[in-house]
Amino acid sequence: MVDQYRDDSPTAFNLARRKVLVGGLIIGGIAALPILPVIAAPTSWSDQSAARFMEISLLLVPHRLNEEVGKRMGAAMAAFNPSLSQQIDGLLAIAREKNARIVEDFFADVPDGPLKETALSIISAWYLGVVTDAPDAEVLAYEYALMYQPTRDVMTIPSYAISGPNGWTAEAPPLSNLPRF
Repeated sequence: MVDQYRDDSPTAFNLARRKVLVGGLIIGGIAALPILPVIAAPTSWSDQSAARFMEISLLLVPHRLNEEVGKRMGAAMAAFNPSLSQQIDGLLAIAREKNARIVEDFFADVPDGPLKETALSIISAWYLGVVTDAPDAEVLAYEYALMYQPTRDVMTIPSYAISGPNGWTAEAPPLSNLPRF
């Protein structure tokens, strides 16, 4: 007996595995379309773009910055802001015109609008360790986020480990003698 004529499988409820698979692939492909630019963006972030991002970051943020974190942060920011590269060029042009060494040398000359917003978002990203403040934002610099650095000598970075992130790499304190009863 052929499957389409079976009594326990009416044709109205017959779904072939191929139909389910193709339907799932189509629905999954449609659902993935909004995130494709975010996935594709880091590949277009060149070493030259990363170097310019670090150059403006070092002018905007007066701290030692981690270059690997900077590469990831710049690529993530470029995924959210397609004109980031041109805005960085604009900020660098203003800084070079003023012969800036620190942020105070040129920030007052940055016009309100996209350039100033980009400068503020770069500063914010370095201090917070994330590019956006969305609940599902990717954390790029938890251990290196600048908001934890001023108190690092007296407070640990919030973590499950008492000694902070990567706490298992720190040497354990020596055990004292057990009390004798």
